[in-house]
Amino acid sequence: MKITRIKIENFRSIKNTEFNTSDFNIAVGQNNWGKTNFFEAIQFLFNGVGRGQNIIELKHKRHSDNEILVELEFSGAQQGVENMQNKTNKTKISNALNNNDNVVISRSTFGDVKKRKFIVNGLEVNPGTGFDKALNDFLPKFEYITTKQYYDAVAKYSKTTPMGIMLSGVLSAILQENVQYREFQSKFRELFEDDNSEIKTEFDNVGNNVQVYLERQFPDCTKVKFEVTAPVFDDLLKNFETTIDDGVETTAEEKGDGMQRALMLAIIQAYADFRKSNDDLGKSFLFFIDEAELHLHPTAQRKLKDVLHTLSNNNDQVFINTHSSVFVADNFENQSILKVEKLEGQTEFELTTDLDKPYVVFELLGGSPSDLLLPKNFLIVEGQSEFELLTRVIKRFYSDKPNIQIIKANGDVDQVVRTINSIEKAFIPLNSSIYGAKTVILIDEPSEQTIGGVNQFLQNYKSLNQNGQFFQLVGRDLEQSYPDQVCLIYGNWRKNQEDLDAENENGKRVITGAKKKKLAKHVGLNITQKQFENDLKICFQALEKTWELAY
Repeated sequence: MKITRIKIENFRSIKNTEFNTSDFNIAVGQNNWGKTNFFEAIQFLFNGVGRGQNIIELKHKRHSDNEILVELEFSGAQQGVENMQNKTNKTKISNALNNNDNVVISRSTFGDVKKRKFIVNGLEVNPGTGFDKALNDFLPKFEYITTKQYYDAVAKYSKTTPMGIMLSGVLSAILQENVQYREFQSKFRELFEDDNSEIKTEFDNVGNNVQVYLERQFPDCTKVKFEVTAPVFDDLLKNFETTIDDGVETTAEEKGDGMQRALMLAIIQAYADFRKSNDDLGKSFLFFIDEAELHLHPTAQRKLKDVLHTLSNNNDQVFINTHSSVFVADNFENQSILKVEKLEGQTEFELTTDLDKPYVVFELLGGSPSDLLLPKNFLIVEGQSEFELLTRVIKRFYSDKPNIQIIKANGDVDQVVRTINSIEKAFIPLNSSIYGAKTVILIDEPSEQTIGGVNQFLQNYKSLNQNGQFFQLVGRDLEQSYPDQVCLIYGNWRKNQEDLDAENENGKRVITGAKKKKLAKHVGLNITQKQFENDLKICFQALEKTWELAY
């Protein structure tokens, strides 16, 4: 049983999002953009509001009217029923499903946040008392490995840790039938319980001495007895420890953070196998791993990805979030890459394709060209608006064109120079740049303040202009070229330069960079190919030149 669709509303920075999932899912984005909020929203569905947690703190912008909804759609529900061990719970779920193989589970703050909804064919099923317990038995086992979860929480022995559950489950039954263990118990009773035991005699003497002093305060006290009871299995394992030989044999506590995290993840995987072969026979697992690359060098990251992907090929499903390009670079079967960005305080999610991968690696994660196959060419643009618009237009209309990489110069001519230099340095076979005569530049019309820098740039890079590799928009902002009919949905959209430059009473731009970025995304997703090639003709010409010069 696996998740096929996720919907989240009003959970922390996530206002509204909905997307489909695969067996192996990677959420990528920079720190503080909402990747962890995504995982904690899923935790909210499975576990509800945590102890000591204020529900208002979970709501979007902490506004009481923003009601939370987390909704998961599962496939393979009938197989999930077959894997249930408790007959009563199994009957409840089976009756509720009524032979359907898809089910939607949700938790919200609209009603009783302690109860989850069970939805089949778009209709809520109300199965009555005790159903939530049956639901826990039915759903995949949710394992959330946070950045705050340390080695001890997994690898130390207790009744609730994965290692403790495994050891208890495997060894308890064996010990009760083991001759040596029974002999140990018998010897223990002989030492500590037999009346002829010297040890018991000494314990009795200590008790008698204590009783004398206690009787002086409490005359009714006539006896104090100290006993040592036979240890149970759990007691024997309280001093349990793990040693690892990686060239030097030491306890796990003495190893580095990378080894400890890898060991923790390995135990979790072994724990899943154990549960499937015992109490939870066949039960699938959902692994949510926060910052999977934590404490791991790139080679170890790749190996971890291999292991987790193998896990997802069976009945389990894996979700990781990361800001490491290593997890994104390699293609895997049944893999989804979810781009996570934050715009105006709201986290946005977008499923990517292979065409998006260079943008994710280079722009979002700050990876290096070595993380991917070489792009066929580079187009350097003024800023974020151009990047957002062109990446979407290429994906929609020109996916058959050569693979090019679009790089933002962030409105800085000096940054353009640095970008050109970095590209040349990254690709220098035999000390000869392979992109010097290939890279294309697209900039806005310069202002009075920037015209000097642009002219100096063209003087330094004469070949760019001479060879038709330099393009300049008409107008100082890309927004001036957008088709009217595509932008009508945006009431704050401005097309003339005066309005684009307008400032509020606090001296800040009315049309902020975040609003421009949001508008660029909208235009990129809604503009027609004809509108793009006519209304944004210079952008199209820059793309055509980049493709023409591509290797």
